[in-house]
Amino acid sequence: MLAGCTVGPNFQRPNVAAPNDFTRANHAQAPSQPVEATLAPEWWALLGDSELVALESRLATDNLDVQAASARLLESRAGLRIAAAEQYPTIGGAASYNREQASPNGIVSLLGVNPVGAQPESASGDTAFGVSSLPGTSGSPPYDLWQYGFDASWELDLWGHARRGVEAANAAMQASVEDRRAVLLSAQAELARDYIALRATQTLLDITNKNLALARDTVKLTRLRLTEGVTTNLDVANASAQVASIEARLPPLQTRRDALINALSFLLGEEPGALGQTLADARDIPSLPARAPIGFPSELVRRRPDIRRAEAQLHAATAEIGVAQADFYPQISLTGSLGFQSLELSSLGDWASHQFVLGPSISLPIFQGGRLKGTLHLRKAQQQEAAIVFQRTVLQAWHEVDDALSAYDAEQRRRDHLKEVVQQDQLALAVAQQRYREGAIDFLNVLAVQKDLLNAESDLAQSQASAAVNLVTLYKALGGGWETAFPAVPSAVEHAESVPLKAADTATVGSAPQ
Repeated sequence: MLAGCTVGPNFQRPNVAAPNDFTRANHAQAPSQPVEATLAPEWWALLGDSELVALESRLATDNLDVQAASARLLESRAGLRIAAAEQYPTIGGAASYNREQASPNGIVSLLGVNPVGAQPESASGDTAFGVSSLPGTSGSPPYDLWQYGFDASWELDLWGHARRGVEAANAAMQASVEDRRAVLLSAQAELARDYIALRATQTLLDITNKNLALARDTVKLTRLRLTEGVTTNLDVANASAQVASIEARLPPLQTRRDALINALSFLLGEEPGALGQTLADARDIPSLPARAPIGFPSELVRRRPDIRRAEAQLHAATAEIGVAQADFYPQISLTGSLGFQSLELSSLGDWASHQFVLGPSISLPIFQGGRLKGTLHLRKAQQQEAAIVFQRTVLQAWHEVDDALSAYDAEQRRRDHLKEVVQQDQLALAVAQQRYREGAIDFLNVLAVQKDLLNAESDLAQSQASAAVNLVTLYKALGGGWETAFPAVPSAVEHAESVPLKAADTATVGSAPQ
């Protein structure tokens, strides 16, 4: 019966239409194909790097952002417990001892107690009545007052004020759950990106050092040809300048390598350079899988933590409308107290010293200056905002997935073209060096081909890293990666009724007949 009296709209889960398939995945042309298959929670294992897997396994427990999100979840759970307490009676106990004396010039003089220096008489000036002073004294005598007892109160939740508050607090807790999952997913993606960037930087350092050794050999060759009289100092100077130019590339790469190791250490809650020994040895850039399972379109809304969080926030905003509407109705409370009071400690436990109060109370808002209506309008506007935010979050998710699929396919095709560029530049350099030794071409041609090869190899390494990063971005957009560390938990949001969500009528999302 009480549930039937609950005012305010009942939350109804938005039912968002999903496309039948991932169109971009069906038109992919790159070697690593996204396929609609069950999405593995530990998607980083697809990159085939055991070191990355080991780092990711530590993230859920060691990352400070995740720990802070876990603390916020504990806060929201405590808030839920506080809100739930409003549904139950409150019982308290108290005991006291007081030594008291009333002022003879105060209201006790109305009872006939004579003031100091005056004769006992009544308030009307006649003979004294009521409590009088002791012989040889004036005013009311001091006395001891001993008392203890219990009191209880219970506000009857006839209109669902407390129940809607609990519903809102539960939804807020669910939002905190999803926030922690979102933080973990972001941290997982950031760690994978930084790790790939580190391996790419180490690869660039290796490429630069190899080209530096090649350039130094070229300097030796030009000097040898100078001693033989078949070239000039111009070739030696150009070759030496090429060495210096390549050497200038090393310090920024070394700085970036150290910064990325520090970034990975920070993500795992370690001090600067803590992972230096672990990550010092260079490894290849993680390779892409032949097939990348991306789940199914119908799963996206239920997997992405930000969408789940937006839905929970919409639920909380809907429940707050019921709280605001309940304030318009009378508040009925049952109160009572039982206690013992005595002027003597020895008689405090006697049943004759007992006293009690029992009875209902009712309060009805008559004039609040528009506060209640203003609060209700505010809660309805907040629900409309939450509905719009939910729609925006869902739409943004589809855009992010579509963009990630496009970027993943395009970068792979760019990488394959760069592989061809590197192969051709390597062949061109070998021919140019041979022709230069034979004296058939000028040394500037050799320098140009060397620069082209260095740039092409660097571009290829960066493209390989970008393709791997794009895969990370794709899985982040798909919302995978939190299931193992933070599995789903039952909540009011999980069991809410599903209804269609109309894009043109967001103001009515979550509303239902009272």
